[in-house]
Amino acid sequence: MPDTRTPGRGRRPNRRRRLAPGPYLLIAPAVLGMLYLLLYPLARALLISFQDFRLRELIRGDAEFVGLRNYQTLLGDPRFWEVVRRTFLFMAVNVLAIMVLSTLVALMTERLGRVGRTVVLSSLVLVWAVPVVAATTVFQWLFHSRFGIVNEVLTGLGLTSFEGYAWFAHGGAAFAIVVVLVVWQSVPFAAITLYSALTTVPEELYESARLDGAGATRIFRSVTFPLIRPIFMLVLSLEVIWTFKAFVQIWVMTRGGPGDATTILPVYAVQTALANQRYDLGSAASMVTVLLMSGVLVLYFRQLFRQEGEHS
Repeated sequence: MPDTRTPGRGRRPNRRRRLAPGPYLLIAPAVLGMLYLLLYPLARALLISFQDFRLRELIRGDAEFVGLRNYQTLLGDPRFWEVVRRTFLFMAVNVLAIMVLSTLVALMTERLGRVGRTVVLSSLVLVWAVPVVAATTVFQWLFHSRFGIVNEVLTGLGLTSFEGYAWFAHGGAAFAIVVVLVVWQSVPFAAITLYSALTTVPEELYESARLDGAGATRIFRSVTFPLIRPIFMLVLSLEVIWTFKAFVQIWVMTRGGPGDATTILPVYAVQTALANQRYDLGSAASMVTVLLMSGVLVLYFRQLFRQEGEHS
């Protein structure tokens, strides 16, 4: 049968396809904008860390390039190394508490009925939705020396030494309050994520383990954890990042005090940049923070990939 189609008609769709913009071209503006917002501040801070950049240079803009002098000054400061030690302690305490509590909450939520599960998950979402500054202000009032409910309760229980106790005037107490605040704000996300992972574990595996006589601890170690391990490790890495760079809670609540009791690296960088108007040293401290946090994550992921290679 002769072909009655108009010559060239069948080639039009191909021409249209060639003229249509590709998917990468369509998403290019969003990707470029995101890269600019993410990379430009980092690149600018890196540049300032190699300059003599103080208030005068901030106004006039004629900063002098000084190489590694700011890093030498920073690394030669004993206070800096004390802050580094406190930062790792702060991170370790927070991450350990967050992961233990969120795992227990997730396991508890999985065993509740529909009503109880809804109440727990709704409460977690509401806690998670509270703005950081608002939650920090609430904790400040809870532990207020004169009007705080914590002192009232402890005094009512017969602990008269806590009458008018100034929590934020003692380094250990202030550090503990900041840890409790960060843990309280971080557990909801981790618990909800781990609960979602627990729902993917087949019930048949639990039944088989129970028939074999395994207890709750053995079931979690041999059945539950191996299956949710990728999500658990993802949450762990996110919590390391978030607690390592915690700033708002400490700055609003204590400004790093009393003394340096709650000063960690992000707070130290802001104190150096604003209080002393040494924006160059503050930027150098920020870069060191990024390097330390990246180093922790690199070591963590190397160990994770090595363990996965051994199990595969």
